[in-house]
Amino acid sequence: MSSDKRLNQQLDFLIEADKLKSTLRATSLCDGSRRENSGEHSWHIALYAMTLAEHSNRPIDVSRVISMLLIHDLVEIDAGDVPIHSDYDVAQQEATERAAADRIFGLLPDDQAGHFRAMWDEFEAAETDDAIFAKSIDRVQPVISNLETGGGTWNEFNVTADQLESRVGAKVCRGAPAVWKLLQSRINLWFA
Repeated sequence: MSSDKRLNQQLDFLIEADKLKSTLRATSLCDGSRRENSGEHSWHIALYAMTLAEHSNRPIDVSRVISMLLIHDLVEIDAGDVPIHSDYDVAQQEATERAAADRIFGLLPDDQAGHFRAMWDEFEAAETDDAIFAKSIDRVQPVISNLETGGGTWNEFNVTADQLESRVGAKVCRGAPAVWKLLQSRINLWFA
C-alpha cells in the first residue's frame, strides 16, 4: 500500500471519529449545565483510568486501558448512546454496535483496523484484566456525574439502589473494588 493511501485512510478514520463529539449521552456534566457528548466521555474516562490505575485489583497496562477507553465508544457514531438504566433490546444493540465497529474500524488500513477491532472486542468481552478495569472505570464516571447533579439520570430512569448495585456496582467491583466501596458511601447517602 502506498504511504499516501495509508495516510488518507487514517485521516478518513480520524475525520469520522470527530462525529463522536456530536453524539450526546444521557449523562450530564458535573456542573449540570448540559449533557456530555461521547467524545468528552471518552477523554474523561481515559483520564479517570490514568488517575485511578493504582486502584485496580489486578496488574494492568494502563496504556492499553486508555487505548480501549479512547476507542470503545466510537461505535456510538452509528449506534448512539444507550443509557445503562434505559429499556432497550440488548441483542439488537449489540448487533448494531458490531456492525458499527466493522464500518468505522474498517476505514483504517488493515493492520490498524485489525488492531483497533481486536481492542474493541477485548473491551466488550471484559475477560482480560485490562478490559475488566477499563469497563469498571467506564461505569464510574457517570455515577460521579449523577451524584454531582442531584441524581441526574437516576431520577429520569427511576433507578433504585439495587439496580445501581447490580448494573453498575458489580461491574466496578470486578476491576476496582476500592473505588466502588468509597462510592457506595456517597451513593447510600443519596438514596437515603
